[in-house]
Amino acid sequence: MNHICFNGKILSGDEPVLLVSNRGYRYGDGLFETLKVGNGRIFLADYHFERLFYGLALLKFVMPGLLSREKLEQEILHLCRRNDCEKLARVRLSVFRGNGGLYDNDKALQYCIECWSLNETVNRLNENGLVIDVFPDAAKSCDKYANLKSANFLPYSLAALFAKENKLNDCLLLNTAGHIADSTIANVFVISGEIIRTPGLDQGCVNGVMRRHLLAEMQLAGYPVTETAVSVSDFENADEVFLTNAINGIRWVRAFRDKTFTNSRTVEIYKRCLRTNPL
Repeated sequence: MNHICFNGKILSGDEPVLLVSNRGYRYGDGLFETLKVGNGRIFLADYHFERLFYGLALLKFVMPGLLSREKLEQEILHLCRRNDCEKLARVRLSVFRGNGGLYDNDKALQYCIECWSLNETVNRLNENGLVIDVFPDAAKSCDKYANLKSANFLPYSLAALFAKENKLNDCLLLNTAGHIADSTIANVFVISGEIIRTPGLDQGCVNGVMRRHLLAEMQLAGYPVTETAVSVSDFENADEVFLTNAINGIRWVRAFRDKTFTNSRTVEIYKRCLRTNPL
């Protein structure tokens, strides 16, 4: 039986912990981080906690004095040990604003940590390329909240349902300008000739930690990579496409609609920027 950590207390994973008045449940009023733990350490921890605390400040959370990065790290690793998955685990850290209506005074921060074992295949580049398309029924805004890992996840949830119904591995979400923002669980990179492009933060994508890591690593390795607007036609004319997130690293895309992609540059980038220095 898996355990969870709720507000610092270890509880049984099948024990109810949220009230129906919880604001995360009612309004999506919160943030979450999906982290990867391997051999007793959190990969890309600096990026994760920087994003988390930036988001909490932006959303005007009142931070408890004892809640720190160090405390959260200790509780994450302790929970992984308790659930016997510290060798390789997926962790979800959810933070929400407590209980009540929109104008109630009880808005104290609460948090929950969950973890699950991962298969070693997440540490390898996928051999079978993904098949993806565009989710046509939602458009992401490009405001200052768009880059957060918000608990208000409805467009991504619906896009994931669309992908499943249409036998796709993932779906792309567009922004209000009709450009590509990101996918349901990943950031997007497009390779055309020598140029590597990814939607900029001003395009409404989530500020992914693996995206940030790879941008820095590719620039150090001398790759011509740029953050910019990426259109659907850019996808249709690309040579290669790959997706990135904190759990899977890089996943190469084989097909977008009628377009089939190669993966030689993707494999090269994986070997130079991820495999030898995974996180």
